[in-house]
Amino acid sequence: MAVNIYDTANQMEEELRETTEYKSLVAAYAEMKKDQKAYDLFKDFQEVQVNLQQKQMNGEELSDDEMAHAREIASQVGDVDVIKNLMDKERGLNQLLNDINQIITKPVQNLYHD
Repeated sequence: MAVNIYDTANQMEEELRETTEYKSLVAAYAEMKKDQKAYDLFKDFQEVQVNLQQKQMNGEELSDDEMAHAREIASQVGDVDVIKNLMDKERGLNQLLNDINQIITKPVQNLYHD
């Protein structure tokens, strides 16, 4: 019997949308978006993160100004309750995804443990 693993993955994607973790994240994001200042700050924070990650992946050194700006914006984000709540919900969903990843990759892990 042939297995179409993509069908299983698509089913998991649908089921993920029904989890408490995902629904909580959606609600937290909607709540944060109601506060334009918080939303703008969050978007700036995301942009800074992406830029820093790209530089690190390219092996580029981060300037002192870039690091200071990243610390400053992270500090500001940490002071906004709706953003802290969103990030907490992200951690919950991320934990669920990590758990799923461990289950999915178990055959590969077992392969190398003989």
